[in-house]
Amino acid sequence: MNDQPSLGGVSTLWTIVLNARDKDVAARQELCRRYHPAVERYLRSAIREPGVAGDLAQEFAIKVLRGDLSGVVRERGRFRDFVKGVLRHLITDHYRKRVREVQPGENAPEPASPHDDLAAMDQAWARGWRQELLNRAWNALADFQAKSGQLVFDVLRFRADNPELKSHEMAERLTQKLGKPVTGDWVRQNIHRARERFGDLLLAEIVDTLNDPTASDLEDELIELELLQYCQPAFLKWRSERTA
Repeated sequence: MNDQPSLGGVSTLWTIVLNARDKDVAARQELCRRYHPAVERYLRSAIREPGVAGDLAQEFAIKVLRGDLSGVVRERGRFRDFVKGVLRHLITDHYRKRVREVQPGENAPEPASPHDDLAAMDQAWARGWRQELLNRAWNALADFQAKSGQLVFDVLRFRADNPELKSHEMAERLTQKLGKPVTGDWVRQNIHRARERFGDLLLAEIVDTLNDPTASDLEDELIELELLQYCQPAFLKWRSERTA
C-alpha cells in the first residue's frame, strides 16, 4: 500500500508553490524533489565546502517541508529569484555564525561573502537553474516517447551525444541500437521532430517558473539562461498565440 501523499491535480510550479505555502505536504515534497539538484549545485559553487553545502541544502529542504514560504509572492515574477534569495540568506547566516563562534559578542565584524563578486554567484545560480530546466525537458521527452512510441528521445539523445556524425552514419549506428533499419532521411526527419518537441517541453518548463509572462519577459528569461537556441520556434509559436 502506497502511503505517500498524492499530488492529485497539482501540476504547474506555481500551483505547487502556493499549495506548499498553504500546508500541502505533498506539494512541499515535490518542491524539494524538483529543486534539490539546482540548490545543491549552487551551494557547492558558492561555498566550495561540500560538507557545509550539503548541510545547507538540507536546511533549505527543511524550510520548504516546514512551510517557510511566506515570502513567496507570485506577482513578483520569477520563482528562481525567491529561491536564490533564500539560499543567499542561508549562506550569509552560516558565515555570520562562523565569525561569531571565533569572535563572540555583538561587536563581531560582519563576515565576508563567500564570493566577493555577487555577479559570480548569480551566474552560478543561473547555470544550475538552466541545467535543471534542461534535465526536466529531457525527462519529459523520455516520458513522451514512452507514451507515444515515437523515438524522439532516443534519436535526439543520440544526436546530442554524437554531434560529429553525419545522417547516414547516424542511420547505421541507430539501426544497430534500435534493432530496426533506418535511413538518413528518417534520421533527419526524426531529429527535426524531436527538436521541436524538446523545444516545446523546455519552453513549458520555463513559462511555468514565471508569473503570466509577457513575450518580452519570456524572451529576456530565455536569453539570460542561454536557452533561446533550443526553443526559438516554440517561443515564436507561443508569442503568436498570445497576440492572436
